[in-house]
Amino acid sequence: MRAALISVLLLLLPLNAFGFETNARTAWVYDVGTGTVLLEKNADTAVPPASMSKLMTIYMLFEAVRDGRLQMDTRLPVSTKARQMGGSTMFLNEQDRPTVEELIKGIIVLSGNDACVVVAEGLAGTEDAFARQMNDKATSLGMDNSNFVNSSGWPAPNHVMSAHDLGILAEHLINDFPELYEYFALTEFPFDNRAPANRFNRNPLLELGIGADGLKTGHTEEAGYGLVGSAVQGNRRVIFVVTGLPTESARAEEAERIAAWAFRDFTMKEVVPQGETVASASVWLGAKSSVALTTQNGLNVLMPVGSESGVTAEAVYSGPIHAPISEGDRLGMLQIQIPGVGPANVPLVAAETVEAAGFVGRLRSAAMRLGGEAWQAARQ
Repeated sequence: MRAALISVLLLLLPLNAFGFETNARTAWVYDVGTGTVLLEKNADTAVPPASMSKLMTIYMLFEAVRDGRLQMDTRLPVSTKARQMGGSTMFLNEQDRPTVEELIKGIIVLSGNDACVVVAEGLAGTEDAFARQMNDKATSLGMDNSNFVNSSGWPAPNHVMSAHDLGILAEHLINDFPELYEYFALTEFPFDNRAPANRFNRNPLLELGIGADGLKTGHTEEAGYGLVGSAVQGNRRVIFVVTGLPTESARAEEAERIAAWAFRDFTMKEVVPQGETVASASVWLGAKSSVALTTQNGLNVLMPVGSESGVTAEAVYSGPIHAPISEGDRLGMLQIQIPGVGPANVPLVAAETVEAAGFVGRLRSAAMRLGGEAWQAARQ
């Protein structure tokens, strides 16, 4: 609940206003725990994703394993179409029957275009039918700027994704399949020793000791060099997407630079501890004259380093609030000012239940109100 609440608060904040510039054509950087977008550049522009679109093929394969439609040791046939795929491959042939686990590794580590076609045909009969399923899945995941034509990211008209959509997909892979996500951290897969030079994961961040554990690189002439990455440091996970870089080394340098910035230049601030009363609101015709207000599960805010001491917050509500009031009722907003970022609002809820007053209490409240109105009239 807290991550969803904070995302409403912080997804609107333009934290890239802090001056970080990226050379990527499009970029999206996201703090998972707080739902904070740290950087976005042309993030909703649909561009060719190259092999990064294989993440959707992996998502659907993981889903089939989770749902029991496939087992990790299930073997799938290799068609002539799969064997004829160019680019990065597992060097599969029609006599092979790779297991699902081998195909997972072949797609993630080797970026196997042939493996993608094997999965597509195994799950949907044809790659065209699988692409339609990919588009349906993208819609259900809220990926509004993606369109899939094939399973591998092989260059094709109208095969596009946005950096934001790639980030959404990455977060779903991390959260929806925690037991399978570890495959993204594999650095090597020498499948049958068929292509020793192609056995290494192309993700340049995995061996840098910065907590990187995924996810996928991509490159075509039109798309340039791109990367969907994620890293964990302490209790923070960051997802970062870059596309359209000119060289492999530029991709590696930019991804490392963005990851370092995302962890180094932001800190977590506990604005409201869980269960702490933020304010008290007046109650009308209640068994109590006031009700304590709090945030739903406490509130942590991610902010630029050095701005912590300037954070201010103000509770705002329309009162007095009419009883009865149930614990958890939304009664107001906590308006937060973060230096250099701007205002943000978080719902305030009742920390307790306040029953309606009995007959005597209602008479007392009415008398007090009438007395107050008479006093105000006498002053005029």
